[in-house]
Amino acid sequence: MDIRALAEKNRDYIIERRRYYHQHPELSFKEWETTKTLKADLEAMGMETQTFEDYPGLIATLDTGKPGRTIMLRSDIDALPVVEGTGLEFCSVNEGVMHACGHDAHMAMLLGAAKILAEVKDELCGKVKFILQSGEEHACGAKYYIEHGLLKDVDGIFGMHIWGTVDAPFICVEPGKRMASCDNFTIRVKGKQTHGSSPHLGHDAIVAASNVVMGLQGFVSRKNDPTNPLVVSVGKFHGGNMYNIICNDVELVGTIRTYSRELRKELETELRTIAEHAAAVYGCTAEFELSPMLPAVINDNDEMNQIAMDAAVKLYGQEGLTHMDSLMGSEDFSLFMEQVPGFFAFIGAKNPDKGIIYSNHHEKFTVDEDSLERGAALAAQFAVDFLNK
Repeated sequence: MDIRALAEKNRDYIIERRRYYHQHPELSFKEWETTKTLKADLEAMGMETQTFEDYPGLIATLDTGKPGRTIMLRSDIDALPVVEGTGLEFCSVNEGVMHACGHDAHMAMLLGAAKILAEVKDELCGKVKFILQSGEEHACGAKYYIEHGLLKDVDGIFGMHIWGTVDAPFICVEPGKRMASCDNFTIRVKGKQTHGSSPHLGHDAIVAASNVVMGLQGFVSRKNDPTNPLVVSVGKFHGGNMYNIICNDVELVGTIRTYSRELRKELETELRTIAEHAAAVYGCTAEFELSPMLPAVINDNDEMNQIAMDAAVKLYGQEGLTHMDSLMGSEDFSLFMEQVPGFFAFIGAKNPDKGIIYSNHHEKFTVDEDSLERGAALAAQFAVDFLNK
């Protein structure tokens, strides 16, 4: 079977579906119309579909009728609260909502893979499942499908992301660290209020909280092994009511990113100790609360890594591959990878010759559509090779 030729054959379909979904974006956990349309698209290919009354998204199944393994191919489906600035003729019709992260492309590539696999069904054994997932942008959308046991009969999972800083139409199927873990934290610093003209009579929570922020950065630069990537960022600093009152209550909210599973386990204790001590210097207290979110995306399964590399080279040769640095951003595909062996690939979107230069989440983000058939081909070839191995 010639998967590359089938992808080229379905090129127009893939681009048309990408443009449709780009024009009709929906926010996380509100993707009801998207789900309805995807269901129709997949059922038109002869797929069985499963939807959920209380949650958007769906699972479609291609059953070859022959015994074998089950591979799952994943796409996210939600958009972002961004006012589109691309000027595309198929720009969003939903004001203030845009597929600024490329999930429109993900859906189109998965639909393309589904069409390809439906055409070669008789040459396969086992099952292919397609999961169209809600709520990735909230870093927790995958949990619903896991908690409802929808991966229990799955032997492997493949996902991919189109990326605005990678040249089109190249593919990255590198093993190892791909996207970092994500855990969020809240620190509440308590002091003692007094008049701004007599700070010595109180305990300034703003000064104490500032010391906490610097202490967190000191951990990153002085206690963490510099060869181990770590980000600790405070994105919210809220406190105070008037210019002449010493503040007694500050809230800090931030995020932690790392690849190290061992360090991730240690950080709660380490950062709590820093916060408490940094606040105590100024007579204040600090309460540290961690909200665990996502593990890292790490391609560390040898079989899946080899299948992905072989599939990409089979399709487009070594010259079709590219390097991509590890990212400190996160992806809830990692939750699926905790359940079953997985692989996560990247597809290039950037093409300066076409003016396609903006990164994901930018109001002018778009993709070189020449990449889409390659993403569809990669997903389909991965599924074929996984099932027939």
